[in-house]
Amino acid sequence: MPELEYNEPDVLLRASQGDRDAFGELYARYIDRIFNYVYYRTGNTHDAEDLTARVFQRAMNHIHNYTDRGVPFSAWLYRIAHNLVANWHRDRSRKQEIPISDLPMLPARGDHPETKLVRTEEQEALLRLIRRLPPERQHLLILKFVENLSNAEIGQIMGRSEGAIKSLYHRTLLALRDQIGDQKQFS
Repeated sequence: MPELEYNEPDVLLRASQGDRDAFGELYARYIDRIFNYVYYRTGNTHDAEDLTARVFQRAMNHIHNYTDRGVPFSAWLYRIAHNLVANWHRDRSRKQEIPISDLPMLPARGDHPETKLVRTEEQEALLRLIRRLPPERQHLLILKFVENLSNAEIGQIMGRSEGAIKSLYHRTLLALRDQIGDQKQFS
């Protein structure tokens, strides 16, 4: 028997009516994306796992309130995740950095140890700079480079126009470039 095609509107309707199997389908479809987003915002696997579980718990508890307004369901999940991460940061009142041991590093063949060390140090420095950006700009960079979403999709998630996202993206890259230049000047 051929496998049925995934029909998100149908799955959402069933989930909103209390069908836990339907919610399980949504969970399976989006868990990795939401976890990646939360991980890159927190920098800690354990906190990311906890917050991701809370995102889906909140979504399950409020799915009956979900209304399709022409934006993807994933945008609703990202907003829940964004709010929980913002609260998490506020509660801790400090920015955490990703320990280098938690970074997913793929060893390149033929690299000399010195080259790997320089690349690692550069990645650490870039992550520190990104963590200093306002949460909205971190959110944008994660959606753009980790989730590989288009400006239009990011706009839907962040509640902005595509043009506003392009402008924010441009200003963010300029700010990072300036910060990198400042760091090199004082090195």
